[in-house]
Amino acid sequence: MSGARTDPGHVPVMLAEVLAALAPADGGVYLDGTFGGGGYARAILDAARCTVWAIDRDPAAIQRGAALAARHPGRLHLLQGEFGDMVDLLAAAGVTALDGIVLDLGVSSYQLDDPARGFSFRQDGPLDMRMGNHGTTAAELVNTLPEKALADVLYEFGEERASRRIAKAIVAARQEAPIVTTGRLSAIIRGVLPPDRSGIDPATRSFQALRIKVNDELGQIERALDQATRLLAPHGRLVVVSFHSLEDRLVKRAMAEAAGRAAGPSRHDPRGLTARPGGRFRLLTTKAQRPTAREARDNPRSRSARLRAMQRLAPSEGSQP
Repeated sequence: MSGARTDPGHVPVMLAEVLAALAPADGGVYLDGTFGGGGYARAILDAARCTVWAIDRDPAAIQRGAALAARHPGRLHLLQGEFGDMVDLLAAAGVTALDGIVLDLGVSSYQLDDPARGFSFRQDGPLDMRMGNHGTTAAELVNTLPEKALADVLYEFGEERASRRIAKAIVAARQEAPIVTTGRLSAIIRGVLPPDRSGIDPATRSFQALRIKVNDELGQIERALDQATRLLAPHGRLVVVSFHSLEDRLVKRAMAEAAGRAAGPSRHDPRGLTARPGGRFRLLTTKAQRPTAREARDNPRSRSARLRAMQRLAPSEGSQP
């Protein structure tokens, strides 16, 4: 598809599925709440004569987006900030209602591929992990948190079963010298855990946990999902792509509650497509969509992706059984 890439290094995940769920229309106003490399924003602009607002907390992402905004004068507007603050960011720009919102959760390819950002255990760099340019770094966490608190972070946000052993090793290592690089931290973790038979690096879950903690990612998602329901106009759509179970659980629960399905039926039950009394939204996905086998093969980072979507009902539809 034309416009599917912003540059050779950025491949938007499940782009065709995102566009199908969002259904951009001429005259519509849309939000790309996680601009990143701009892949979704560009595709939305190409799909319809519409206006796109884009949010990213990373100043580098906003700078990258300037060229795309220049190619679409008056149609793409960039806002630096956190997507969990979307209501206030948009209100300050005079926007109070949207026809669609897309959120691509987690770390961007640009951040992951830049050793200086400290997100990856595959390349040595400073142990930072901040998506923006302020706040606590991962190095500060691993060098200051008490052992139990550090183990709790690894278990809660990384679902790391060996969290206590890893935390103990980190505390012992930092007594010798502060842990300030991704290379040293990953080596400490690999010294505790044997290689995973699945091929997943032993440091994967711990790095995920620290990144989520540093950026308050789950809190951001909860706030963004709540605010999205307030911003969407009747028939407006919310499309969310998540990459691990912690994110997907939050999205699944929030959408079920918005659709009046807090204790929803089986995924095979067709009632999942219809709002119950009190539901303000209709689920567009009864279960999470996954990338095609071809995409998973061509873009390994898409393999864990899950897409969920819902649509706001018109006031007259809100009480339908």
